[in-house]
This record gives sequence, C-alpha cells and structure tokens, in this order.
Amino acid sequence: MIPKRLGLCARVLSRPRSSLLSRTFATQPEKPSTATETTHFGFRDVPRSEKESLVKEVFSSVASKYDVMNDAMSMGVHRLWKDEFVSSLKPGSVKVGKVTRCIDVAGGTGDIALRILDYAREKKADRDITVDLVDINPDMLKEGQKRFRKTMYHGSPQVAFHVGNAQDLGKDRFPDNTYDIYTIAFGIRNCTDIPAVLSEAYRVLKPGGVFACLEFSKVTQPVLASLYEQYSFSVIPLLGTILAGDRASYQYLVESIRKFPSQQEFARMIANAGFEVGELEDGGAWRDQWGGIASIHTGVKLA
Repeated sequence: MIPKRLGLCARVLSRPRSSLLSRTFATQPEKPSTATETTHFGFRDVPRSEKESLVKEVFSSVASKYDVMNDAMSMGVHRLWKDEFVSSLKPGSVKVGKVTRCIDVAGGTGDIALRILDYAREKKADRDITVDLVDINPDMLKEGQKRFRKTMYHGSPQVAFHVGNAQDLGKDRFPDNTYDIYTIAFGIRNCTDIPAVLSEAYRVLKPGGVFACLEFSKVTQPVLASLYEQYSFSVIPLLGTILAGDRASYQYLVESIRKFPSQQEFARMIANAGFEVGELEDGGAWRDQWGGIASIHTGVKLA
C-alpha cells in the first residue's frame, strides 16, 4: 500500500511501471564499486585515502562563515532551493501517534533540519517528527548546534546531532530500516565514495522511505552555462577571499561542482543503489532548479 504520509513517495509509486527506470535488482542495492587508488579533489588527483581529510580541512576553515558565504555566492537563492527541496518532501505525519523519522546527512549548519521541523509544525501540526542531523565535521556541526540554540527545538527530542561519516553511518547508531526520509543537501559531491553513501542511505531507510538529494548540477542552457562558468571561477573565489579570508577553499568548492556527475548520470547511480526513480529526464528522476545550477534528486526504497 502506498504510504499516504509522503506525497512524493505516492507520486513516484503511482507512475506506470513502464515509465520507471527498469532495474534487475528490485530488492537489493548494488554494492559500491571497488575503489581506485586516486580520486579527484576539485581538479586535482589525490590518493583516495587523503580526500576525506582534505575535505575536512576545507569545511573546518569555512564553517564559521559558511552561511554568510552561501548567501553571498548565490545572492540568497540557495534559500529558495532549500525551501523547495523540503516542501517537495512534505515531511510530517497527520496520524496521531505516528512519528516521522528523518535523517539529514552532511547536515552541517542545520538549515535543512530546521526547515523540516518548521514545515512539519506549520503545515502538518506535527510536533513529534524527529531529525537526526549527521555531519563528519565537528566544526560544521557546532554551527548547527548554535543555530538550534536560538529555536524552540533546542533541548527537545525532535533533533539530535551526530558526528558521522555518510559512507559508513554504522549499524549500531543507525540501524537498518529506521528512517522515513533521508536528506542530503550540497554534501554528497564532497564524499570520496558516492555509491557507498547511496548504499548507506538505502540501508537506513524503511521500505517506502524517500531518499532526497539537493546538489549543484550541470547547466543545460548554453548562454546561462557560460555566464555561470565565468561567475563561478571569477567571483566566488574572490568572495571567499574578501568575506572568509580563504580563496583556496572556495576555489575547491567551485571545482568540486564541475566534477560532480550530470543529472542523468547521478540518477542512474541512485537507481543502481536500489532506489526506484522516475524517467531519466528533468521532472522524472530529478527536477532542475534555475536551469540546472542545482537539482533535486529523489528515489524510493520499495522493499
């Protein structure tokens, strides 16, 4: 039976089978591919064993200025993308005694987790929904805790903070088939092993649970793509220098966007992890925001 509490899940599952990406592994996700010796860190090739620590250094450096820089780099548009991202999930339960459990991975400064809780309270009158906010970087997590100290959720059982690795969350802390919604926003491209992240997302979600990822993507319109390219490599590192005193970290962040797979490639990766996704086109497996500068990807765990 299609879960009523998740409008997104219901929409995906109600599509005809012919419109869904066919898979030969309906119940078991594909295991991550064998790691190669090197991977990319921006435009540099580095040993896979070093990327995680390099990414940690970047986010430790930018943590205190992260939200300010996001506003400056996107002129505030990232807020609209995140609002749309959370609204599309319709988090929260309308059933008395039914608790919706969410996990927000690479949750950093807590803006997605806060949006989830606010949406559930304001739109569904749900004060029982919970969010486990997970980030590998303690400095980013501290910024999230600071944000929540200013809210009504501080000290409540509705939100919990965890230092954890998206590639291996750990079955003891995050058991199989636990969550209704898994979110990751602007974080998965920084992970060394994306298939491992997707495999973990599949593991911790309940059958019927929804995976949702908001990430920078490929701009498809040529004129916009050219303007975006110039802005990214000229303006964003300069803003990093002026506002955060850290050009190198923001140069990496721009480069990491260019190294991330296209919308269609990433949708295939989500399907290969075991999730059911829509047709491999905008509006099916993903929805572009602002011409593909960012995209919202979703998948449903059927079993």
